[in-house]
Amino acid sequence: MGNSTGLYHPVTIGNLSISGNLFLAPLAGFTDKGFRHICIEEGADLTYSEMVSAEAVARGNLKTQALMSRAESEDLFAIQLFMPEASVAERAVEGVMRFEPTIIDLNCGCPVPKVVKTGAGSALHKTPEKIGEIISVLVRESGVPVTVKIRLGWDANSQNYLEVADIACDAGASLITMHARTRAQGYSGSADWEHLARLKEHVDVPVFGSGDLMSATDAKRMLETTGIDGLMFARGAIGNPFIFSQTKEFLTTGITPPEITRDQRYRRLFDQLDSTIRDKGEVAACREMRKQVCAYTKGLPGAAALRADIVHAQTRADYHAILTLDQ
Repeated sequence: MGNSTGLYHPVTIGNLSISGNLFLAPLAGFTDKGFRHICIEEGADLTYSEMVSAEAVARGNLKTQALMSRAESEDLFAIQLFMPEASVAERAVEGVMRFEPTIIDLNCGCPVPKVVKTGAGSALHKTPEKIGEIISVLVRESGVPVTVKIRLGWDANSQNYLEVADIACDAGASLITMHARTRAQGYSGSADWEHLARLKEHVDVPVFGSGDLMSATDAKRMLETTGIDGLMFARGAIGNPFIFSQTKEFLTTGITPPEITRDQRYRRLFDQLDSTIRDKGEVAACREMRKQVCAYTKGLPGAAALRADIVHAQTRADYHAILTLDQ
């Protein structure tokens, strides 16, 4: 049938052209190098680092620096920063640029209390002028496109995303991604996609949507109903990197992709484990992959028993003993 709808297409961000419009969102504790590598293999067009503290970058924190290194397959790579004010950006940007990001993204959406209480993340919706000041510094000092991730606002009574978007664009932002919930909602309730359509009509830069994208069907519906330029998959990609290949297939052919089999899940899980072992060593990788196993096995028969066993897995051989593939 071909890409008759045109929903999957290239996107221009500042002076950068990206071949498609399906991105992996930054997710602390999940979107590490091993997982990003798998998502790229499954068709993600751009991947974002885990959320990085600009203050920690400015102080030369080694763990933070590790978050900013590219995965083996990342030709394009966005680093997402969180910070409360522009003075932090001024101190951090040099350290960020050592890792040669393709894009720098400013987080104005994280609802987690330990981030918000510093004045960063979605707390910036309370002081929109600071968003403009931070973006101005990042644009001026980095020389790469700067994007921003926002929410509807702080709560239902202060949905100021259009004001925030205006300030961000005036400061030089090249793309806006919006999670269509307020900070007060966190990840509860439903994302209100109607606001994405309003944002798209309001600004001249590309608009990407996030929130409740759990399947290729959700992805197609968001693009069709809002008219936005692209999608950023977050929780829907965890344990399910196939969402990229499935969505791409659905958008370009109109054919609903088949269910992912248990063995397909397991093979990708082991691909991710091996990639993470190369990056972090076997002990750390096997420990960190336990939570990913919970996501990969969600809904499978006997998943609860598997999860109970996997918390004791110390080696790749342990994983193989627990997660047996049909030959």
